[in-house]
Amino acid sequence: MIKVGILTISDKGSKGEREDLSGKAIEEAVKKINGEVKYYQIIPDEKDIIQEELIKAVDNLHLDLILTTGGTGLAKRDVTPDATLEVIEKEVSGISEIIRSESFKKTNRAILSRGVAGIRKESLIINLPGSPKGVRESLEIVLKALPHGIEILKSQATECGRNDEEIR
Repeated sequence: MIKVGILTISDKGSKGEREDLSGKAIEEAVKKINGEVKYYQIIPDEKDIIQEELIKAVDNLHLDLILTTGGTGLAKRDVTPDATLEVIEKEVSGISEIIRSESFKKTNRAILSRGVAGIRKESLIINLPGSPKGVRESLEIVLKALPHGIEILKSQATECGRNDEEIR
């Protein structure tokens, strides 16, 4: 089982003014990789709060995978990637690169995403878009690779090399 945390970053959502459909989309998607949501919060677009929640999810709750949704665009209050970069120890740029690249095939607006992915201790943190559609499409792109990445991160596996047939 992969222990998952979901952080929805939304000023309106944190005030109860908007239903969190993106967080629900994440919860549904992670079931496909034997993920179980152990922590879920809706928080405002505040850098210090985002950092505190990411640190709590990793350092205190020891979650394997933390997926954020929202706050990855160009608006002044979009600070999720900035907060994430200050919390992670290593960036996993391939995740955010492939999400943008594949999403661009569906919408040219994908290049406006500033989402990042990275490692803190033995946890993987990934910033996802704020829309349910963006969440589903992004996770569809990377979801299958995440269990192996988490196994490597937690020293439960040592080999990344496999033949092409095994990967599919």
